[in-house]
Amino acid sequence: MKYLTDDMISGLLPAETSSFPSPVPTQIVSSDEFPPVPQSARQREVEAATPDQAQARADALSGQMVIDGHTHFLRDDTRLMGFVKGREAVGQFGWNKELSAREQTIDDLKYGNYVKEIYMDSDTKVALLSNSPSDVPEDWFIPQEQVFKTREMVNKEAGSRRMLAHFTFTPGKPGWLDQVDEAIERFKPDSWKGYTVGDNTHKELAAYPWHADDQKLMYPFYEKIARTGIRNVCIHKGLFAPAVAEKFPRLLPYADVSDIGRAAKDWPQLNFLVYHSAYRWVGGNPADGMAEFDSTGRSSWTSDLAEIPEKFGVNNVYGDLGQLFAWTSVAEPRLSAALMGMLIKGLGVDRVVWGSDAVWTGAPQWQIEGLRRLEIPEDMQKKYGFKPLGAADGPVKTAVLSGNSARLYGLEKHAEVVRQDRFAALKADYQANGPGRSNLRYGYVSQG
Repeated sequence: MKYLTDDMISGLLPAETSSFPSPVPTQIVSSDEFPPVPQSARQREVEAATPDQAQARADALSGQMVIDGHTHFLRDDTRLMGFVKGREAVGQFGWNKELSAREQTIDDLKYGNYVKEIYMDSDTKVALLSNSPSDVPEDWFIPQEQVFKTREMVNKEAGSRRMLAHFTFTPGKPGWLDQVDEAIERFKPDSWKGYTVGDNTHKELAAYPWHADDQKLMYPFYEKIARTGIRNVCIHKGLFAPAVAEKFPRLLPYADVSDIGRAAKDWPQLNFLVYHSAYRWVGGNPADGMAEFDSTGRSSWTSDLAEIPEKFGVNNVYGDLGQLFAWTSVAEPRLSAALMGMLIKGLGVDRVVWGSDAVWTGAPQWQIEGLRRLEIPEDMQKKYGFKPLGAADGPVKTAVLSGNSARLYGLEKHAEVVRQDRFAALKADYQANGPGRSNLRYGYVSQG
């Protein structure tokens, strides 16, 4: 649907020639479906560097170890066409300029493009393939067995451990613990993944929501996996804005982090990785999340997550950045800084882990570059006691981008391995002879 009239367009400028070609977008670019927002003063400040300097900086950091603990693609016979609209929206909003250059298709969300965007078009060295269950069997993102066949195929092709994989557990469903036993024996997953709201794809059908601290339901599972040594439990939380809560009120009590603290305290031998760091404000206007923080100094439910270690005396709760960073890093960079500050202050710098939730938002390089450049403003540091994030290759960002996940998944010595495997050679050839990454965006920008 075309929104902008010819008269409205005549007052705009073409983005491909009038916007700053930065690896990280510095201005909202629109299609003809919505008017572009004028560039903010903060975004204008970013343009102090030249594109050549930005590219040289990116090249210098391209060898940095990046472990993405949160990636997805869809099965070949998927029926979940809505994700195409999601990629289109990310391009239209100007967050990932790559996605506005051409029409997105369902094939962009499948395995072939996943490998290209994750391993060739970004600095990601190791990716964890995640999944999402559904009470409708055809609407799992990927069949469980395919997840592990993909892990085997990628690692065989790379000649090293480039892919990790979850087994997705479904508490309450008939035979779910037997499936966990089978997974331990057959698949040897790198970690476990669950959605406390149950069927996140068809919330209207979700018949098996659960709480992480349900002693009768969940503690037998924790006991079982603790014996295996596969001790990383990744739990989807957040992404449940008020509009979603209004539509699915029965699932609201399962979407926050009120059940994480006691589970972590009772099972100190396990690690609880809260995906998206329970960030709530996805799906609406990113400014809503900024407004909440400006008025309260908090962000639901991320602040609650950050306070768990102090309240429960635990050190086994982690925050994955997931959609939290994708949703804020360009649209509301000050909020992005605040969220990073509160997570590092509350959880500890060694318990915040990188995750991009790609390929929903395209190749994750724009997010990687965003974190490398992000700093917490001095006024925010003073007011809230947040520590600076420091240099792109400094101790804080290195811990977040790779160090913490390396420790969790036994990849401490893997940086040298991935520099010399077949994927490294393929990427070198791809960068020398392939299409490379364009920093141009297509659409319209405001003259303001």
